[in-house]
Amino acid sequence: MFFLMIRGPTRSTQSRSSAASDVYKRQESDHRVLIFSQFRGMLDITEELLQEVGISSYKLTGSTPSDSRQEMTRAFNQGSRDAFLISLKAGGVGLNLTGADTVILIDLWWNPAVEMQAISRAHRIGQKQNVEVFRLITRGTIEEKILELQEGKKNLVTTVLDGNESCASMTVEDIKEILGIAIS
Repeated sequence: MFFLMIRGPTRSTQSRSSAASDVYKRQESDHRVLIFSQFRGMLDITEELLQEVGISSYKLTGSTPSDSRQEMTRAFNQGSRDAFLISLKAGGVGLNLTGADTVILIDLWWNPAVEMQAISRAHRIGQKQNVEVFRLITRGTIEEKILELQEGKKNLVTTVLDGNESCASMTVEDIKEILGIAIS
């Protein structure tokens, strides 16, 4: 997974969408990309930027009818367009998008499991290519802190599940964090 740090602390949605477009353009032309955002407005802006540079795309949001979802998915996997813009909430379940080899997460989601579900849309049975994942992080903003929190939680859970950490060395705060209990 690659972390692309956007010069910050700009909060411009235009600069974030532009960064997603730049990541895609840097790829060779035969790459196909899934672009995820939690904000529909961000997907709209990104769609406009992609159109401006001649990149064709589909867009899937919560209001996309299920028959259209399936039709777009089939067409994308067959190579009909270069990019697929997807709402994190709408695209987290039931999509098999093995036609993509690049995933771009435009903005962070508080729950890393939601992001992993999104990334998994390209990592499916039938995927024949390596999949590269880019997360856009704005330097000097709360996103860096969210990323640190996500990484800390993932490491803690992995350590416990792998059995590399004995219960005796865990603090009460560690256990509360795993269980999602507020620390007071």
